[in-house]
Amino acid sequence: MRRISIEARPDWRETARANGFTFGGANEADYWSEDHAYAFTLAEIEREIEGPSAELHALCLAFVAEAVEDERILASLAIPEHAWDTVRASWRRGDPSLYGRLNFAYGGCGPAKLFEYNADTPTALYETGVFQWLWLEEALASGRLPPGCDQFNTVHEDLIARFRAIAPGGDVAFTAYADVPEDRGTVAYLEDCARQAGLGTRFLDLGDLGLGPDGGFVDRVLCPIPLLFKLYPWEWAFADRFGPALRGTPTRFLEPPWKAVLSNKGLLAHLYAREPGHPNLLPAYFEFDPDRARLGHSFARKPLYSREGANVLILREGQVLSNAGGPYGAEGFIRQGLEELPDFAGRRPLVGAWIVGDAPAGLCVREGREAVTTDAALFVPHFLEAV
Repeated sequence: MRRISIEARPDWRETARANGFTFGGANEADYWSEDHAYAFTLAEIEREIEGPSAELHALCLAFVAEAVEDERILASLAIPEHAWDTVRASWRRGDPSLYGRLNFAYGGCGPAKLFEYNADTPTALYETGVFQWLWLEEALASGRLPPGCDQFNTVHEDLIARFRAIAPGGDVAFTAYADVPEDRGTVAYLEDCARQAGLGTRFLDLGDLGLGPDGGFVDRVLCPIPLLFKLYPWEWAFADRFGPALRGTPTRFLEPPWKAVLSNKGLLAHLYAREPGHPNLLPAYFEFDPDRARLGHSFARKPLYSREGANVLILREGQVLSNAGGPYGAEGFIRQGLEELPDFAGRRPLVGAWIVGDAPAGLCVREGREAVTTDAALFVPHFLEAV
């Protein structure tokens, strides 16, 4: 893995706007960066990213099968008791999953280490599946990259195929906060994938959803919603006024309720307890577990529910490297063994490995200057070096 300087396209901003990529922030230059890229070898991808991602995802599925039958596990994850049957029934029915993203610390030296599984509401999807692929094609055509370079990226094709498998010839509604540009852009991209799969689609702002007489979700004109993609976390859904109604609703969801077991930092403690010698797992313990003392004075303290690095405390030999504020932490914390992001010329990349369905589908790189990756991190494209 190398950080390579490369000439940016002089018209990339116009290309971004022409392709609908206008939701990376108030100024795209604050988010997308292509004056450098990360280069990987094919062997690195296959051995260090793709293979471990498939293995860890399989371990996660095995954990869900155990968790839904064990109320102690569900309680440890701060899933409210009224939601247990919803989560359990979703798994037992075999409700399909669309996608997720495993976030790793990886710098090309040693195994990738899992930081979290964003299994419910990951974004940066369009940037990965479409815009960085367009960058690769244009970089090859212009000679900015040598012939034979490639990219670990089948996200777009795999999403279309997955939609076709989930709801062949059917319809799916999509919902998110319409006034949040990143969320709306992500959902618009997924809508397009669903249409390419032959599905009928419609978008509804979250405020347009209601409950029909049978407990199914409906829109403002009471049209039933059999299948709903929601860019809205399950922990929020369980806590809001519709939460108790989820137990008996005929509406099915993407992501399904059983994903609440995985989109939770408590997963890390449970995975480590099940597989303490796994090369891609860091030691992790719940804050209430006395064994947390094994980590000494170097660890990351993470809320069970948190996004964009909020409320994460990082200590190295008792010295604070980062202590971000935010609204999370009421449900509890875990402590995870310290694994610092690699340093490439003062930049610290976080590698995100996408899972579509149950298979690895590509990667993205978010790059910042701090110990914790936040919403200020850049999206930087990657490529596979020519053999």
